Amino acid sequence: MAKRLLLIRHAKSDWADPALKDFDRPLNKRGNANAPEMAQRLVDCKIFPELIVASPALRALTTARYFAEAWGLPTIHTNKSIYEASLKTLLDMVNEFDDSLETIAMFGHNPGFTDFANYLSDAAIYNMPTCSVVMLEFPVDNWEMVSAQTAKVLLFDYPKSLAD
Repeated sequence: MAKRLLLIRHAKSDWADPALKDFDRPLNKRGNANAPEMAQRLVDCKIFPELIVASPALRALTTARYFAEAWGLPTIHTNKSIYEASLKTLLDMVNEFDDSLETIAMFGHNPGFTDFANYLSDAAIYNMPTCSVVMLEFPVDNWEMVSAQTAKVLLFDYPKSLAD
């Protein structure tokens, strides 16, 4: 059975308060509109992960909450390593996922998520826009086998894609 990984960049965040630390920035109006819209697109495609792992940064966690609600998943697991993660950190995290899970959603940040999607596949994605989703499929039975260039991109979607 193949493994599927959803990489979801946080929705558009608010830069209005310069006193806020980067970690504490909330979503702005557009972000709060885009997140439930993108979550619904995945539901409409019948994409339902079994686990959500999110950066604890406010904008990523808030984005994850919108998706969790759409998916009917009551629990969001946070992992502080996702915030400002290197490729190695993200890969180590994926390699440690429970093999009984087939589809997992991760919520995080750029440039790490764009780099990670390109590292795992031949996607050549220039930039994952805010609230974008990349779904990767790996022809492996266990997560520890996930490595460079082993994934096939099943989906790359973002809020403005319908306007393109």
